[in-house]
Amino acid sequence: MVKPVFLLGAAALAAVSIAADARPRHREQDAAFEARQDGRLMPFAAIRSRIEPRMRGAEYMGSELDPGSGLYRLKFMREGQVIWVDVDGRTGRVVGRAGR
Repeated sequence: MVKPVFLLGAAALAAVSIAADARPRHREQDAAFEARQDGRLMPFAAIRSRIEPRMRGAEYMGSELDPGSGLYRLKFMREGQVIWVDVDGRTGRVVGRAGR
């Protein structure tokens, strides 16, 4: 038989979990949008259009933004190898690259 104290504890834990998940989250896209609206970042489409022509034969896989530094990290694949390109979101300048 399940003890009532156990059930109360489980119910309280579930309520805390639900409340934690209900908090609004500041997503990466929100940070990028706000920075773009404030003029702190270039439009991502402009950054991507500058970088993709340099990546001949590589497929664009996605990107991440570090809102604190304003750096975008673009991921490409070429012949099974991952290539990371770090771009300053304010200027569009490549500041780092890893992979072949």
